[in-house]
Amino acid sequence: MPDNGAIGYILNTYPVPSATFIRREIHALENLGFKVTPFACRRFAGDLVDPKDRSEAARTEYLLDGKLADLLLASIREIFTNITGVWRTLPIWKQLHSNAGGGFVRHAAYLMQAASLRQKASRAGIRHLHAHFGTNATAIAMLAHSLGGPNYSFTAHGPNEFENPEAQSFALKIQNATFVLAISDYCKNLLASFTQRAEDNEKIHIARCGIKLDDYRPQPPVSATHNTFVCVGRLCPEKGQVHFPAAVSTLKADYPDIKVILVGDGESRADVEAAIKEHAVEDHIVLHGWGSNTEVQDFIKSSRALVLPSYAEGLPIVLMEALALTRPVITTTIAGIPELVNASCGWLIEPGDENALAEAFRSALSADPKTLQEMGETGRQRVTAMHDISDLAQALCKHLKSHKHGNVRRTPHS
Repeated sequence: MPDNGAIGYILNTYPVPSATFIRREIHALENLGFKVTPFACRRFAGDLVDPKDRSEAARTEYLLDGKLADLLLASIREIFTNITGVWRTLPIWKQLHSNAGGGFVRHAAYLMQAASLRQKASRAGIRHLHAHFGTNATAIAMLAHSLGGPNYSFTAHGPNEFENPEAQSFALKIQNATFVLAISDYCKNLLASFTQRAEDNEKIHIARCGIKLDDYRPQPPVSATHNTFVCVGRLCPEKGQVHFPAAVSTLKADYPDIKVILVGDGESRADVEAAIKEHAVEDHIVLHGWGSNTEVQDFIKSSRALVLPSYAEGLPIVLMEALALTRPVITTTIAGIPELVNASCGWLIEPGDENALAEAFRSALSADPKTLQEMGETGRQRVTAMHDISDLAQALCKHLKSHKHGNVRRTPHS
């Protein structure tokens, strides 16, 4: 195996149950000979159900881990040993603060974390940092870079990070990055619209998120009488789970055994429970809570189709997982989803349209097992062509090696 050197991954919270794709991406790079150190601002607040996530947490370096004294010490050390880097970084930090419209304490914390990150990266011999999501983790990587630390790149996903691109300083982050990855054509076009210099558009490349296909084997057809669906994801307004009860209530007379299992938890749980009670579908909708990777796979395998009626997404990994397991999907026409899902492998509806959701359920319920299997097999072919984790790792490897993991340029750029 080649030795491709030491790199770091920097995230806001890591690991989290809803972002196992990042863990897989890191491990795929390690299989190519990179030594990867995961960094995160903070730990996941809940329980990590999956043992692989618990193992990943044990090796992650946390910048905010209840140790304010450590951050203060790192900041003082930076002032006394790297005053040139500090002065070079202050204009960039001020621009971040100004673009965000304030938040001095938050941005001061970013600068302190950047000092800690630069020093930790130096001790580990890290020559490049890669961030996921163009929010605070990318800001910290950029500040650490300006202080004299490693070059950085980031992967943008959306949708939340794109709500106010000026406040997130996307133009500044792209300008100072060595390269930027977008998970879809939709995402790339948005990023290009945020830049202020034509040459920065050349830094933006598509690198579609991937899954390890060997972990998702094609499944046999479901029984014609098996009417269970599954939804996997955080319970939140953006994912639209609150619409399930109304849609299911219109179908239960014709399909008394219809069931929707919700795997995940979050702030919308009470709203979903209230809607379940209002529409009297307690026997048809199950709130399971978070599950391990194995449990999630088992739920998808035993489903007629996966359902994700989201209002806001980038391109959900769980859609790739379901299609790789040869299960069709019901989802929405937003962001990058139509780049993967079409009528050949699923049903696309407008977000928030409960009648359309009910009709998609009805279509899936009335489809014979052969039709569902053909849709699932087509979906797997599409995932294989676009979302193989080995292809993503090779693309990342190419970008990382082409930039030679160099250090920060010694000229200010703000």
